[in-house]
Amino acid sequence: KACQTGKISTAEAAAQSHIAQDAAVQTEQSKDAALDFQQEVQVDYTGLLSFLQRVEDAVIKELNKNWKSHAFDGFEVNGTDQDETVLCLHTLSYPEAQDQNLQVTSVSWNATGSVIACSYGRLDDGDWSTERSYVCTWNLDRRALNPQHPDLVVDVPSSVMCLAFHPSQPSLIAGGLFSGELVVWDTSRTEDPVIWRTGMTDDTHTDPVYQVKWLPDTKHRNHGRLLSVATDGKILVWREEQDGRLALAEGFAIVAQQIPRSTRLKKVGWGEAAVGVTSLSFSHFDPDVFVVGVEGGYPLRCSATAQAPALPRPGGSAPLRAPADLAFSPHAGPVYSVSCSPFHRQQKIKSCFLLPASPRNLFLSCGTDGQVHLHSMLQTQPLFALQLSKKYLFCVCWSPVRPLVFAAASGEGKYLQVHLFDLARSTQKPAVSLKQSMSDCPVFCLEFNTKHTRLLAAGDAAGTVKVWQLSSDFTEQGPREMSHLEQLASEIMD
Repeated sequence: KACQTGKISTAEAAAQSHIAQDAAVQTEQSKDAALDFQQEVQVDYTGLLSFLQRVEDAVIKELNKNWKSHAFDGFEVNGTDQDETVLCLHTLSYPEAQDQNLQVTSVSWNATGSVIACSYGRLDDGDWSTERSYVCTWNLDRRALNPQHPDLVVDVPSSVMCLAFHPSQPSLIAGGLFSGELVVWDTSRTEDPVIWRTGMTDDTHTDPVYQVKWLPDTKHRNHGRLLSVATDGKILVWREEQDGRLALAEGFAIVAQQIPRSTRLKKVGWGEAAVGVTSLSFSHFDPDVFVVGVEGGYPLRCSATAQAPALPRPGGSAPLRAPADLAFSPHAGPVYSVSCSPFHRQQKIKSCFLLPASPRNLFLSCGTDGQVHLHSMLQTQPLFALQLSKKYLFCVCWSPVRPLVFAAASGEGKYLQVHLFDLARSTQKPAVSLKQSMSDCPVFCLEFNTKHTRLLAAGDAAGTVKVWQLSSDFTEQGPREMSHLEQLASEIMD
């Protein structure tokens, strides 16, 4: 078999101008200067030797002192310049959604990291169950990117509260609706992108869906499962059916009997406030462990292997189990977001007990009290609490590349609604606060890009999505950063 390429044709074209003119720019040189340049340089070797002998002892002393110094232990030489700025690369919006005063309720990056999707809906007061909303996508690698013209717009008859791209199939997006229904869209099908949906059955959520996640199917690797949480207290797992339906595979329910009473929440109807689930995050070291946030203010540690039955639910096709096994110290209001740390040491632990300060046990929570709590999964009290805002905090998430960095979305602060924390610098104040919008509107959602790790997307109540390019300070892990996080947690616990 031949692998030689075909004959290559070449052509030349002249680009020289027809008229040429020389202009001298050299300064005039005198004859004496030319003679001086050609003369041999005279060096006082005797004086140089005398100088070196005088300073030899002092130089040797300083070199020995520096050799024994530990001032630069752990320092890593970085040949690239550190970029200390955080830039806004794109401001994306869909004018038709903004004309309806719709808000960006969720953002998600696809499996390649080049496409971002956002959902439009409403998170403030009112009944938006029948209002038209949208799911929009932009390919940021497209040369002809138009920030106000999405590559794809999907019309949805109910407000879209949350969405998530499939972790390995770049064209699949799952969304949760205000009506309680789940829908899966295939963005490669422009005419009819809906490929699966739950429909309105006895299994469907009866309250708005606030989070949806893709789960790996261990039995059928080519198929995925969906998990959804809603303020009806149910955590449901769905499987794909060939007829385009999402069928209920298993489910959980947060029951009031599993949650301790709080004197702070006595004025609130206990049966309603403590059960509604608003957020969920899976542990990155144990797939059966997850944390949920509830409207009663509690983060709860849960187990997917729990077998205790929850309260009976008439008409459902699968029994619901009660998964909660530990309630953490509450926020002063509903928890809107939880995020488990994605970092843990790749080493075997000889003891049967995990170290309390291990990063694998850490998670963040935030809520309407304006606080961010850093928790260990092994104790009820938070390791520390940050009062970031006087109003709501809607989202908090760990960096995928730096153990000491996380981002939080605030509901107040004129021009300052996205906060980046670096615990290596401070545990009390953000390292950077970003201007998400020129109006005092809250930021509802954040998501780091796991493929292009310098990108962070944020969506706000004004209907815009901003894509931020983070500086290398937030993306390049420093030496012994895991040890720093363990030490930080240990000092706080002590």
